[in-house]
Amino acid sequence: MGTSKQEELVFLGTGAAWGLPELNCPCAICRDMRAKGERRRRTALLLRGEFSLLIDCGPDILTQLEESRTQRIDAVLVTHEHGDHYIGLDELFVFKRIMPRDAFQAIPTYMTDQTWRIIKQRFGYLETMGVIKVHPVCPGCWFTCGPYRILPFDTDHGDFARGSVGYLINWRGPKPFSLVYTSDFMGIPEIHSDLRNPDYLVIQSFWLNEPLQNRPHHMSFQNAIGFIEKFSPRNETFIVHMGDADKVPNDPANNMLKKYDPRDPMRPPGASEPYPVPLNHSQWQKVVSKIMSDRGLPYLVRVPYDGLAVPL
Repeated sequence: MGTSKQEELVFLGTGAAWGLPELNCPCAICRDMRAKGERRRRTALLLRGEFSLLIDCGPDILTQLEESRTQRIDAVLVTHEHGDHYIGLDELFVFKRIMPRDAFQAIPTYMTDQTWRIIKQRFGYLETMGVIKVHPVCPGCWFTCGPYRILPFDTDHGDFARGSVGYLINWRGPKPFSLVYTSDFMGIPEIHSDLRNPDYLVIQSFWLNEPLQNRPHHMSFQNAIGFIEKFSPRNETFIVHMGDADKVPNDPANNMLKKYDPRDPMRPPGASEPYPVPLNHSQWQKVVSKIMSDRGLPYLVRVPYDGLAVPL
């Protein structure tokens, strides 16, 4: 297998568990995105070159693969056992269905034992029927997947995702790179030396401001800043898994169950008013860039949109 083709990171989706805008939701964020024709499907990534590595496989995966014109999947990494990260595995059956009989080889699929125990209850038949071949991974133990060396690491995503991991992915081709993907988390037990100074960091940012109560165990951009500093990426940071749970001032929809009060919203230096809650893609980028600049932090943070392909 050659390695001459340009590697790229494709953001198949950048949204949270219900996608954005949410069905029938009248909140300020969903209204604004709907008016602008913006959409964030469930977060999934694709590393694509001579080898196609899918990272998470949610309910939007069929549309995402069609829109990205993906011809094949060579391997899959699953970060944890929440439906928005694995429920689309059944859609991979199509790659077998369109092949001649006995020509298809099961897609290597990597996840922790704890994650597979949950997923197997629903999708064990995919392995029995030769659609996927599950390879258990262990946090802290390197493994090889095609042209990549990969290190899973523990992430804290609450009691209902005990198998949750992030991945460090190293590619040693003509233009070597390293990429860290945290997936969903609210903490990381240990950021050991292998995880520091990746070329690229993809990190969750479900809220702008840390909520008073973090019931779903997600990461806010407010807290993600500290993790960006700890990881200290060399090139770029990308934030994903954005939701609509921040309360927008004066929005009548703030009484919805999904809306969270901020603990201590971020403010510009010397200002009494907090940074505005972003309603759409361009506002997310503007607010994030302003926060990083105001804090004098040297890290380039980009807000990707669904379908963005970044050459690596």
